[in-house]
Amino acid sequence: MGNPLQWVIGGTGGEPVVQLGKMSNRHGLIAGATGTGKTVTLQILAEGFSRMGVPVFASDIKGDLSGLAASGQQNATIDKRLKKMTLSSYAPRSSPVIFWDIHGEKGHPVRTTISEMGPLLISNLLELNDTQSGVLYAAFKIADDEGLLILDLKDLVAMLRWVGENANELRSRYGHITAASIGAIQRRLLVLEEQGGAAFFGEPAVKLQDLMQSDFSGHGVISILDASRLHARSPRVYTTFLLWLLSELYEQLPETGDEEKPRMVFFFDEAHLLFEQAPKVLLEKIEQVVRLIRSKGVGIYFVTQSPSDIPDEVLGQLGLRIQHALRAFTPKDQRDIRQVADTFRANPDVDIASEITELEIGEALVSCLDEKGSPSPVKRVLIRPPESRIGPLTDSEREEHLRRSPLAGRYEAMLDRQSAYEILRDRALIRQEEQEAARSRQPAEKKSAKLRPGRQSQGLGEAMARSAARSIGSQIGRQIVRGILGSLFGGRR
Repeated sequence: MGNPLQWVIGGTGGEPVVQLGKMSNRHGLIAGATGTGKTVTLQILAEGFSRMGVPVFASDIKGDLSGLAASGQQNATIDKRLKKMTLSSYAPRSSPVIFWDIHGEKGHPVRTTISEMGPLLISNLLELNDTQSGVLYAAFKIADDEGLLILDLKDLVAMLRWVGENANELRSRYGHITAASIGAIQRRLLVLEEQGGAAFFGEPAVKLQDLMQSDFSGHGVISILDASRLHARSPRVYTTFLLWLLSELYEQLPETGDEEKPRMVFFFDEAHLLFEQAPKVLLEKIEQVVRLIRSKGVGIYFVTQSPSDIPDEVLGQLGLRIQHALRAFTPKDQRDIRQVADTFRANPDVDIASEITELEIGEALVSCLDEKGSPSPVKRVLIRPPESRIGPLTDSEREEHLRRSPLAGRYEAMLDRQSAYEILRDRALIRQEEQEAARSRQPAEKKSAKLRPGRQSQGLGEAMARSAARSIGSQIGRQIVRGILGSLFGGRR
């Protein structure tokens, strides 16, 4: 059966190349041009971690990863590759999989709340400038001080409207809040809603323990986020969700040392989207999370076309390097290849810069971490075939899998409990009724004042206002649960 705490990635010269479980929280990179085999490499790594008993989360951009839920079939091509690798432990089999989908169409709905995500990630999601971000931060702080939960988009819209209407009264405590900034944020929220982003915010919010399960055999469950529609229509929602999930893992998991295997492994496909337009402050926090989350037993594996897509500060923290073929069509491509070659530990038997352009589909240059945590010299490796199906499930297979899921029915129905929208709506109704009652009392009060001196009785509007104040007051000081890329962003729990 081999060592259960390592997994054969591939082979070279009859020798296996393995990923050690205890080095798998040191992160990794799968890179290569389109069509060179990155998705299959991701698939065999996910299988390996699952066999080790490590839960896996992976985003599925093209739909191909759903094949992990079905057993593969041997054929002449696979048999030929297995003989070259002398891989004796290969056996076609499926992996335990749970499907997720922000839109709830090809998997269980996955949601979080506006409050949990926090103003920094929301600002990045909405592409706000510094002034607009400052107003959004103020709105969150006011909501905290007022004990108002911002759970979904309608809560945030209502909060912004209330802040705008009361800007003069709020200025002395929270700074200048302009109508122009409020309007700009509201317009960006409309765009987000048109792109389907509203489906992501609300309750029930996904629980981390549902993403970190093992099956009855002790294999880690692979959670697959169907991101085909999301990535095409709302790439910022896609990257923001994955960033939020990383922040939640960092915040909620306790510290752990270098154990025999990770607590969880996280694959970030199309990683270039994460870094392309992120503001400097967000990039700095991402780098911190990548560095620090290792202590929580979480391994992050970036999947992208070129290592140059990853900032140097992050790239230097990635222990496993799997480089598929790159193409050198332009002088810039040639420079990129030389830079990629410089990131590997040299091997006198491998001309890295030359071989990167010669790799065939299913081949890669690989450098792993050894027992001491040192990168091994780069090797040209034939990647092992996956034991699960190469290619997607059919629609009927996916539907049957969802029906049998242990999470069936847990997230499908959206909840809408009392939060900022409802409370602010009730405040407005009470204020309106109070004003109407006050207008209707004025003639009678003048007449009564002439006939009967003394304290006036409490009117209906005043009674309702006092009742509302007591209800709202019970919420003031309540701690809003929020993750803003962990405590690094001042999130409070």
